[in-house]
Amino acid sequence: MSPDVSAVRIQRRPPESPLADVMGGAARWEVGVHEHGFIALVDVMPRLVPQGLSADSAIVQAARVSYGQGTKRVHEDRGLIRYLMRHRHTSPFEMVELKFHCRLPIFVARQWIRHRTASVNEYSGRYSILPDRFYRPATDDVRAQSEANRQGGDEPVDDLAAAEFLDYLDRVVASHQRYEALLARGVTRELARIGLPVNVYTEWYWKCDLRNVFHFLSLRLDPHSQQEIRDYALAMYALVEPVAPLACEAFLDYQLEALQLSRLEVEALREGRAAPATSNSRELAEWQAKRRRLGLEE
Repeated sequence: MSPDVSAVRIQRRPPESPLADVMGGAARWEVGVHEHGFIALVDVMPRLVPQGLSADSAIVQAARVSYGQGTKRVHEDRGLIRYLMRHRHTSPFEMVELKFHCRLPIFVARQWIRHRTASVNEYSGRYSILPDRFYRPATDDVRAQSEANRQGGDEPVDDLAAAEFLDYLDRVVASHQRYEALLARGVTRELARIGLPVNVYTEWYWKCDLRNVFHFLSLRLDPHSQQEIRDYALAMYALVEPVAPLACEAFLDYQLEALQLSRLEVEALREGRAAPATSNSRELAEWQAKRRRLGLEE
């Protein structure tokens, strides 16, 4: 039974000041990534903001509602946003939402989907034929396994190994011809797709609030993240920064480029010791890296 809304009266109020589109009237902002990929910003909430402001205004508006009288000590939006970020009052950042359209290799998508705080709708190989698009790194981007990081690579491999790897990819890419041939023979799409490699491209729409976009960026812009997903994260940041510049500035200052010290590290600094009281080799290596960032040693 449908709800009876005949007695409901909707009041349509005009804006208190002229509004502007945070995307400048564009249907989408798009950045190409690698040869076949891209990430595009296709919508923002709020899309319309008071003229001269950005989507940062939604963060400030939400914070002032929840903080009430306490915000009278904060005299400008930038100061309030920096205060929120500095003290980890993150819920106001959820008032900004961003919707992206992405084309990316499946192996990148499988890392990306680990961020479970977004709404995602992906291209389906059950209903549609996967196009003949594959990620193929440049020779200089074929990396050797890192000895310090089991998950990643660091320096390029030698030329022979790189050539062998790229030849291997060329052979893998040829699987798309057999995929198409099997479809032509009547094999169902949902089965034919399972023989394709993970460097084939998929697409999805990915909608996420700004708080969790920042969490994604803090992990995927990190030097330890895989280079291919870092490329997408850098493009994402470039799209977000014009929409919420004050929030992005605070994110850089207090998250991405900040330095967090453990209790043991604080004690070591306070007591003038060269190392924290731990025998964990990874913790000690991270401490040395922090000391270099702080300029305490060469």
